Amino acid sequence: MLRGSIPALITPMRNGVIDEKAFASFVEWQIEQGSHGLVPVGTTGESPTVSHEEHRRVVEIAVEVANKRVPVIAGAGSNATAEAVSLARFAEDTGADAVLSVVPYYNKPNQEGLFQHFSAVASAVGIPVILYSVPGRTIVDLTVDTIARLHEAHANIIGVKDATGSMERTSMQRNKLGPDFILLSGDDSTALGFNAHGGHGCISVTANIAPRLCSQMQELSLAGDFVGARAINDKLAYLHKDLFMEPNPAPAKYIASRLNLCANEMRLPLVPISKPTQDAMDFAIAHAGLI
Repeated sequence: MLRGSIPALITPMRNGVIDEKAFASFVEWQIEQGSHGLVPVGTTGESPTVSHEEHRRVVEIAVEVANKRVPVIAGAGSNATAEAVSLARFAEDTGADAVLSVVPYYNKPNQEGLFQHFSAVASAVGIPVILYSVPGRTIVDLTVDTIARLHEAHANIIGVKDATGSMERTSMQRNKLGPDFILLSGDDSTALGFNAHGGHGCISVTANIAPRLCSQMQELSLAGDFVGARAINDKLAYLHKDLFMEPNPAPAKYIASRLNLCANEMRLPLVPISKPTQDAMDFAIAHAGLI
């Protein structure tokens, strides 16, 4: 069920508040464009700066609009275990199909702390849990051995979003965890290679802007057509790279505003991108054929 191109959705904002109408339209557009799943209020959705009430409302809208047409993997991570458990329970009660739970950030737990943290989340809900390893943001690495220990202890821990960009890690996870454990890339630039190493898809930033191309690339690569997938990925290469010239999701929101999907607005401490980055974004979307 959790395969292919799964955008980590931006959260549209206008005049300091969440633009619910724009978000609902954005979710519908993503489904129409062929996205295989949706992740509301992950890091790209500015989860660190939305309130708990806003977080819950974004999940509700995603679930309501998707209406079971594609799976909704609700962002439910926190560096406080009790908060992560609360968000995961809300996601389940709201009708989300799974939750995405990030490695706790800033407090730098060891592997035993990570095991107990994710065990608490998995024990609190009955829906699938996708672990999220992104050491570039959290500092702490979630090791393959700890993932395997968690999977063995909790049947509903069924996959990982791996944002390390490591092809070696993909192979090690597949060998250690078996073919049924879901491996999702969290790094657009290496997502094609990730699938070649046995991955099942990507929780993507680029798919916010180019959902049809991302879904086509994923479908071709998962079918073993890496020549066709590479041709599409070449169109997306500048987006994959340059969407991170400034802090995510500021570049993505600039492009979304150019495509009339939402306003170019986000919460402090994030700010709109500079003119040189705007120029790079304009080139990237032209190269991809989006304008």
